[in-house]
Amino acid sequence: MHRTCPRPPQDQPRYRHAETRRDYNRTTWVYETGDDGFVKVDPTLANPRCVINLLKEHVKQYTPELVERICGTPKDKFLTIAGMIAECSSPTKTMTSMYALGWTQHSKGSQNIRCMAMLQLILGNIGVRGGGMNALRGHSNIQGLTDLGLMSNLIPGYLTIPTEREPTLDSYMSTRGFKPLRPNQMSFWQNYKKFFVSFQKSMWGSAATAENNWAYDYLPKLDVPGYDVLRVFDMMHQGKINGYFCQGFNPLLSFPNRKKLTAALTKLKFLVVMDPLQTETARFWQNHGEHNDVETAKINTEVIELPTTCFAEDTGALVNSGRWLQWHWAGGTPPGEAKSDVWIMSQIWLRLKALYEKEGGPTPEPITKLVWAYKDPNEPTPDEIAKEINGYVLADVPDPNDPTKMLLQKGKQVQAFAALRDDGSTAAGCWIYTGCYTEAGNQMARRDNSDPDDTGAFSKWAFSWPANRRILYNRASADVTGQPWDPTRKLIWWDGAKWTGYDVPDIAPTAKPGDVQPFIMNPEGTARLFTRGLMRDGPFPVHYEPFEAPIANPVAPKVRGNPVARVFKGDMEQFGDAKEFPYAATSYRLTEHFHFWTKHSQPNAVMQPEFFVEIGEELAKEKGIKSGGWVRVWSKRGSVKAKAVVTKRIVPLKCDGKAVHIVGIPLHWGFMGETRKGFGPNSLTPYVGDANIETPEYKAFLVDIEPISGPVA
Repeated sequence: MHRTCPRPPQDQPRYRHAETRRDYNRTTWVYETGDDGFVKVDPTLANPRCVINLLKEHVKQYTPELVERICGTPKDKFLTIAGMIAECSSPTKTMTSMYALGWTQHSKGSQNIRCMAMLQLILGNIGVRGGGMNALRGHSNIQGLTDLGLMSNLIPGYLTIPTEREPTLDSYMSTRGFKPLRPNQMSFWQNYKKFFVSFQKSMWGSAATAENNWAYDYLPKLDVPGYDVLRVFDMMHQGKINGYFCQGFNPLLSFPNRKKLTAALTKLKFLVVMDPLQTETARFWQNHGEHNDVETAKINTEVIELPTTCFAEDTGALVNSGRWLQWHWAGGTPPGEAKSDVWIMSQIWLRLKALYEKEGGPTPEPITKLVWAYKDPNEPTPDEIAKEINGYVLADVPDPNDPTKMLLQKGKQVQAFAALRDDGSTAAGCWIYTGCYTEAGNQMARRDNSDPDDTGAFSKWAFSWPANRRILYNRASADVTGQPWDPTRKLIWWDGAKWTGYDVPDIAPTAKPGDVQPFIMNPEGTARLFTRGLMRDGPFPVHYEPFEAPIANPVAPKVRGNPVARVFKGDMEQFGDAKEFPYAATSYRLTEHFHFWTKHSQPNAVMQPEFFVEIGEELAKEKGIKSGGWVRVWSKRGSVKAKAVVTKRIVPLKCDGKAVHIVGIPLHWGFMGETRKGFGPNSLTPYVGDANIETPEYKAFLVDIEPISGPVA
């Protein structure tokens, strides 16, 4: 495989770091290009600036001995696992990687995942049957929420919100149009404007015209990279936010440094909670003794609770980690005054619109011009919303080759995202979902479980985005001539005229082998081992310890945590060190529990009724802690009391010559629900996140522990 040659950073051997703004100069993290504008390549890999050669040089310091120093994994065991993984570079033996919060909830979480993705790419395990990087989502619809623009900087379909530096549509498109870095390279992103304009038309319909740049001015313009949860609650803590809508979430137990969260919520003028269950967030103002020790009389936040339906009372689609949109039907009716989220959001919009129409305002159009063409404006149906997300035709589009025929007919559902246009004739709420609800009906409700050749694709079951494709980058399952690497596990192949097989080809159907590279979402067309400037902490992964670590970083002893992770004012001072807090703690969930929901379910509450922490036998002996006895665990940010569970499964690690004991803290308990009142790990965790996406660092922090007398009955 060809490797592109990146331009050498001018500040090698270490990336130059600006301490005050916690960032690197990323302008030189780019490929070398030729006079033709395409990246330089060296098929022989002899050029020392080839990506693969730079990577070899970069990782050579990570010897098995250094791995043992950092991780505590014995060298012989590491080499055994490494050997097992290396065997999966064979065309006939594949490895999959399944990861969850244990990798993501770190200040270097993105690089953790990227490191394994790079390994899978090098092994050839991307785009093949049984391979890939597979996220084990913590909730049945986290994938769907992200697809539909959950993040503050996203538009549905992984389009992005404009920034203040992009006041016009032209300036916005100048950084998003796909420019191939290899001859003949294709990409879905070449159609970015078609996806964007179709989204704008789905939002504002006839109010979005070519003359007003498709209502580009209706979109907000970000003044910061994003308003993630850490930024929002820090702003709330500073008194910069008046109101907060909390929909299906329990921040008081979900975000780090609970003391800071409580203080932040008290500074709101109002808090709206939409949830099917009573949450601690909705009752943050109530005093529950040591489990929520607040002065209720001094809290002026108005709390409005809007009871909603739960997933089993709703009809709609859930999207799994394989990107399957699977339709489900309501299994019951909601109790009492509970209403669907759709009904509640509809009422809020209808009333806002009426107020704007009556009273006016500086920019009412994004609200008053919103398309709301539902049969019942008070509560759109799931099918109506699904059809809108899929996309529909706004105007007839004649076939340029035959005027008697129509490419697209007004009023019809769009069949595939390739039909979306940037001339205002199509609307689609989320381009990657186009095809999920066509003129043939609800494709998400399909239940044909046939699977030719036992591929695991089940292509007639539900709908998978994009285009019902089951395995992304499946062109990589075939060699350079287009024939399967493993003939016994074929996926797609070149039949001499087109790509065919058991899955929808992830490449133009008639793109000849060798003309278009497999990784079509990258402008270089190849696997991206070098991220250029797209990740804040480097084009290659580097080892960093957590911000609170029991040892100094063996690779960079003077560096604390991830040097480009954002730290808000006042939070750095609340990081503890190993002299004061000698034990490493981590958080996790139990099999019997699901987030905070199951503490409202008596059977689950009975199975695991009481908050506990888990420690190993050596630590218990060292501290005089008995299994079943009470302990206090504390960090620089808070303290919790719990029963101690002493187990054999937690053993000390030996990191950089030091014995490191672990304290495990399950997540579930609070002061609402059927279980006994308890604490959560977020009473102890630091207020810092991943350098790229700001996921809080829940999986590694420092604590101390001691035995205490239990509560008096």
